[in-house]
Amino acid sequence: MNPSVLLAGGGIAGLGVALALVRHGHPITLIEQAPAFGEIGAGLQLGPNAVRVLADWGLHDALDAVAAWPEALRVRDASSGRGLGQMRLGAAFEQRHGQSYACVHRADLHALLLQAVQARPGVSWRLASRAVSVNERSDTVKLALDSGEILVGPAVIGADGLWSRVRHAVADTLAPRPTGHIAYRGLVPAAALPAALRAPCVQAWLGPRLHVVHYPVRRGEAFNLVAVVQAPAGAALNAQSWSEPAAGIELQVALGPVHRELAAWLDAVPAWTRWVLHERAPLNGPQGMASGRIALLGDAAHPMRPYLAQGAAMALEDAWTLGRLAADPALTDWPQRFLRYAELRWARNARVQRRSRRNGVVFHAHGPLRWARNAAMAVLGERLLDNPWLYRGPGTP
Repeated sequence: MNPSVLLAGGGIAGLGVALALVRHGHPITLIEQAPAFGEIGAGLQLGPNAVRVLADWGLHDALDAVAAWPEALRVRDASSGRGLGQMRLGAAFEQRHGQSYACVHRADLHALLLQAVQARPGVSWRLASRAVSVNERSDTVKLALDSGEILVGPAVIGADGLWSRVRHAVADTLAPRPTGHIAYRGLVPAAALPAALRAPCVQAWLGPRLHVVHYPVRRGEAFNLVAVVQAPAGAALNAQSWSEPAAGIELQVALGPVHRELAAWLDAVPAWTRWVLHERAPLNGPQGMASGRIALLGDAAHPMRPYLAQGAAMALEDAWTLGRLAADPALTDWPQRFLRYAELRWARNARVQRRSRRNGVVFHAHGPLRWARNAAMAVLGERLLDNPWLYRGPGTP
């Protein structure tokens, strides 16, 4: 038997847990379906809880070299441009929560994790390979690849994303369900924007059944834009694509008339991609994250809507927690470690899933709910926008 833990998925969740385990002397065989690692995706927001994990892994300087550190979160009405609320980030946020708030390009975060993993012994790589099924025995697990090859190890970790095949051995075999929302994403060089639009902040524009958010990445040298709208009835969409090319006019029609400053942001995007949002029901117990010698991390276990900007953070927290447990001398085998991991993580992940879903309703509110939302932000300000329970995580295993 190969003594290495078999890890399916080489994205942020997979590289995070690979690093967390090899740091404590556990060898890994990482299976990734892509033939090579390349630049994919768009921007990510990392709250203090995610930055805290990266700092604990010794990666804060590497993050600082590629990230932007916004000074504020601002919320505005997408039609009128009126300010609805604001929360200080930067030094004030770091003072409150112990770490600051970062914005980073997904490819840059992936690259710094990859470099950290490659710098350590104990990882073997199986690129251009996809896990298709898992079969657990009393003291081993067999992982079948799409090539027909069978790998055997002491444990399997599924970090293979929303459409995980490892998940089938732990939870249900149902497909993720569409949310009815489509996210359009684009990246704009800062040099292509008027100086007035380059404020170092996260800015969210809220409208009926839509919202747009933009923020700096790559040390402020570029801005990431995401616009989320209701999916039109009967639209022909690629459900499993994370980056399907899209026409700007399609987004303009979906958004309708917007404030002139928001329109200027949208016009500045040179190319759009779209992503059909899917989800699963919030976790209802530890059994959704681990079973015996098999565990799930990140979107494989708890995909969530992007309205709390915590998908990557929860994957990093999962990885950090499992790494800490793998170093605990009181936990001597993988079923023990995985059980404790699931017990520690499921409720927090479920809370983030529920809060993300609720935020989507609030962001896209119309009618009386929209009025109530705006009034609450005007009165409560930072107290409504901040989430101390979230940003002070991930906690101690």
